[in-house]
Amino acid sequence: MSSTVLVVVVVILIVVVAAIVLFAMQAQRRRQLQERFGPEYQRTVTETGDTRKAERVLGDRVKHRQELDIQELDPAARTRYAESWRVIQTRFVDDPRGAVREADVLVTSVMRDRGYPTDGFEQQAEVVSVDHAPLVDNYRNAHRISTADAAGNASTDDLRQAMVHYRALFNDLLGQSATQGGRREEMK
Repeated sequence: MSSTVLVVVVVILIVVVAAIVLFAMQAQRRRQLQERFGPEYQRTVTETGDTRKAERVLGDRVKHRQELDIQELDPAARTRYAESWRVIQTRFVDDPRGAVREADVLVTSVMRDRGYPTDGFEQQAEVVSVDHAPLVDNYRNAHRISTADAAGNASTDDLRQAMVHYRALFNDLLGQSATQGGRREEMK
């Protein structure tokens, strides 16, 4: 074989190996993002209309989240918030609309105290999706119901569902499971 042919073969092999490595890295990144974000991954792909663009968006969320100083709540704050939730949940029976509004405010307060940005719902949902991906869809649904209620378009059952959604994220933000103290708290 001539040296020119050998150089061409080596260059082609290098390009093929580089392409395979690049493809493998992209596939691994995609799997990591899918595992980290769950349904939020597909929602973002659908919203952007492009898998690569969605992956850049999700990667940017992760970078933005890493720049934030997110803290756990101290035990006193956790107890205070848990008591506030209990009061709001009790009010649901007599004032479902008011309870949902208060639940939304309380979730936002917990986020703020933990260090999450609270300057608008979409930004909140995006940043929270990095740490609480399985629940961000619930959060979006709760917000959608709350918005529909403000326009007079939510039933009591819709409001109950919003409370369930808010509670799931609230408990996760507090570091509590849905079953505190061995008993499941249910909305009546």
